[in-house]
Amino acid sequence: MRVADADQARLDPQARALIESTERSAAPALSPVGVEDARRLYRESRLALAPPPVAVQETRDFSIAGPGGAFGARYYRPLGTRPGEALPAVVYFHGGGWTCGDLDTHDSVCRGIAAHGYCAVVAVDYRLGPEHKFPAAVEDALTSLQWVAANASSFGVDPARLVVAGESAGGNLAAVAAIALRDSAPRPAMQVLVYPVTDQAADTDSLRRFAQGYLLTRELLRWYQGNYLRDERDRADWRASPLRAKDHSRLAPAYVVTAGFDPLRDEGKAYAERLTQAGVDVTYECFEGQIHGFLPMAGRIAAAHHAHYRIGQMLRMRFGTFPIVRP
Repeated sequence: MRVADADQARLDPQARALIESTERSAAPALSPVGVEDARRLYRESRLALAPPPVAVQETRDFSIAGPGGAFGARYYRPLGTRPGEALPAVVYFHGGGWTCGDLDTHDSVCRGIAAHGYCAVVAVDYRLGPEHKFPAAVEDALTSLQWVAANASSFGVDPARLVVAGESAGGNLAAVAAIALRDSAPRPAMQVLVYPVTDQAADTDSLRRFAQGYLLTRELLRWYQGNYLRDERDRADWRASPLRAKDHSRLAPAYVVTAGFDPLRDEGKAYAERLTQAGVDVTYECFEGQIHGFLPMAGRIAAAHHAHYRIGQMLRMRFGTFPIVRP
């Protein structure tokens, strides 16, 4: 299904070109091909769309012991840091519908955030469905934050300045973690939610309007949810649908990003509004011409670079961190 003519003028030309090239390639949709092939196709597409890697001072892969076994993580430290300097740390959860994605598919995003935000980043390779159903990913998300806080000194990060962040399914996990840890350590100092899933039962105008033709389809979203949730009752659980939590007060300041042509746009905006109504400090920004999933596509969509910069800028403004400029 091609982009509607009425939307042509508003859709970012690079996003439109990517949609059209995807259509011409006749690449199979992820949902009918099965989980393993879907993961391979997702990985190949994200690596093909990634920009050249941004230089960082250090990367390190390691594992975290979780309730369902060890899972992987990757640490990034930006250029220009001093020995012993304790940086803010962003614990980052990748997108991919709780089904696809790994440390490599979102490597470019984590490098961009580390560089622009002058912060450490810990990317989390949480358990995926359908092998590991809800709430496995939530458990790994919470475990990773607690682990980073407990091991902060060995990574040169400040446990009092932990940020929970993610996009799409990862944005969902970040929002849930911010609520779950509101009254316990380590309480996040900020949350960055990029086109997050906030209501598993949402039936919004954007979901209907952009159900087809913009890469993330309604059918694919429902397939992802089926891989993640155990049954229909999980849709009402706030740990799957953070918009449904009874209380959103006293949460960490939030930077919420949506995309104008994203089926998830309206529920991301609704979450930002709910946080604001609860007295949370929120900055909301919609990249009006963009599609769902554009953040790791900076090799083809230039606006993704700007999104990396904006996330970094929000982090630096929050924590007052700037790299040392040497002559």
